[in-house]
Amino acid sequence: MPIELHNAAGHRCLMFCDAADGSEGVQANQFLVVDDDTGAVIDLGGNLAYSELYLAMTQHFQPQRLSAILASHADPDIVASLDRWMTATQAPVYISRVWQRFIPHFCKPGKTAGRVVPIPDAGLRIRIGRNDLVAVPAHFMHAEGNFQFWDPASRILFSGDLGVSIGADPRTPVAELGPHLRHMEAFHRRYMVSRKVLQWWAQMASALPLRMIAPQHGAPLVGQAIPDFIEWVSQLECGIDLFGPQNYVVP
Repeated sequence: MPIELHNAAGHRCLMFCDAADGSEGVQANQFLVVDDDTGAVIDLGGNLAYSELYLAMTQHFQPQRLSAILASHADPDIVASLDRWMTATQAPVYISRVWQRFIPHFCKPGKTAGRVVPIPDAGLRIRIGRNDLVAVPAHFMHAEGNFQFWDPASRILFSGDLGVSIGADPRTPVAELGPHLRHMEAFHRRYMVSRKVLQWWAQMASALPLRMIAPQHGAPLVGQAIPDFIEWVSQLECGIDLFGPQNYVVP
């Protein structure tokens, strides 16, 4: 069963967290944003998630009415089921221009022709019903071309791999960051590229009116955990900050 993150004035946000439960691959969340009679699926997942996600979605929204498939980047747990979604819907897929020529490799020849919309590095506003979803830059967190999707109507930031927690219950939103960091720190130190880009992101995110940060793995952040996370991640040494010549030695 999906978790309802928002429901007001014909605008709904649902999180599916059980389609890929981690028994074979990493646990992953998929998101559906519905505005009146159309919608967008965000980070649709791999083949481990497809069947259960599709069936669960039909209980709330007919996938054929999707007007957009949004992918934060091109990892398999984000978009490996794309071939099946290209058959099940007529929706275009929005992804960074960096990955525009790569994601057809997930599909049979010709299936993505005319259906890939490259997002420029500066981001893009994507119309879904009466409202926009905003692709905001999140490059090198962790992918070279990477976007998060901000929903101004619900004030939710669908943050991809930033804010991820491993081993946390995705059904329980986190309002106190401190005890939750044990689920976050190791992932962020390895998968984020550098503190410099995290500081730039934090400056941008601090200006957004946010009610929730919903990552692609683990639990959403709410309340005081949001500004605390933004502050914490802006000071985090990670990625190339932690590497040196000792990490580049022939074994």
